[in-house]
Amino acid sequence: MAHTELDLRERRAIEDMLNAKVPVSKIAAEIGRHRSSIYREIKRNGFEDEELPELSGYYGIVAQREASKRRARRRKLIRLEDLRDHVVAQLKIGWTPEQIAGRLGHDDQPVRVSHETIYAYVYSPEGQSEQLARHLPSRRKKRRPRYARRPSGQVFPPDRSIHERPDYVKTRETFGEWEGDLMIFERSQGTMNVASLVERKTRFAVLFRNNDRSSTHFINKLMDVMEPLPQPAWRSITFDRGFEFRAWRKLKSGIGTDSWFCDPQAPWQKGSVENLNKRARRYLPRDTQLAALSNRNMKAICDRLNGTPRKCLGWRTPTEAFREEMMKLR
Repeated sequence: MAHTELDLRERRAIEDMLNAKVPVSKIAAEIGRHRSSIYREIKRNGFEDEELPELSGYYGIVAQREASKRRARRRKLIRLEDLRDHVVAQLKIGWTPEQIAGRLGHDDQPVRVSHETIYAYVYSPEGQSEQLARHLPSRRKKRRPRYARRPSGQVFPPDRSIHERPDYVKTRETFGEWEGDLMIFERSQGTMNVASLVERKTRFAVLFRNNDRSSTHFINKLMDVMEPLPQPAWRSITFDRGFEFRAWRKLKSGIGTDSWFCDPQAPWQKGSVENLNKRARRYLPRDTQLAALSNRNMKAICDRLNGTPRKCLGWRTPTEAFREEMMKLR
């Protein structure tokens, strides 16, 4: 059934029943609306008087007037022909509603509208008759519900996808491209874990104990580890989409390190650190008592991993390969 707005008769009925102390759920049943619609109506169109709070409340005629004002604002693009023609012309050349609304003041338009008003017009019967939605980037015939319009990529945006990562990172041509992960242990260890990092070109490994799985704590600890090295040694780091890595933007703003992210449920896309984790499990099994691990213990494990010759490095050790790359930066 198509959505229809409340009319004056319904609003007066709500007023009468509220005055009679009728519960909202019963009001909704009486007028054939969902109770959430009634709650929203009371909240949006109720009257508040700061000077005489005893006069505050819900009044049908006042609610109708407020709703009409709101509807009139939404329909500016129907009433104002010059504004409408300008907006439609910009839509047709590929501008987004946000861009159009933001430029109205610069384009000498006497009346402003928000991008939400433009979207509302695009998906209105008038806009649909002109097939305006096809000019939007998404080209959806219907607009998604507002709660569903929150970008799913806000935390890990599409331009940070591993598929956008430069090819030279994949081919291991440049030094300073890392992969990162967390090694998780038995539940008895609580939030304690071990962060594992590996430089892709040299296979140089860094392990450190991390006492808290919160993203801010982890990223701050990671930056402390990175800080002694010159910035070219930390060009980028690739993570999976675990919640521990949500504060990745701090790496860029703090030390200039780019972050890339695997596809959901695809940790194998950062194969170097996955391989490191398997090798490190020889020394850090899942039942390891992390609280007893000192910094000296962690360094000893790193030294053993980095001191082992690797076929992929021409039988050099990661330490030797890493040292050679660092010398080039001087």
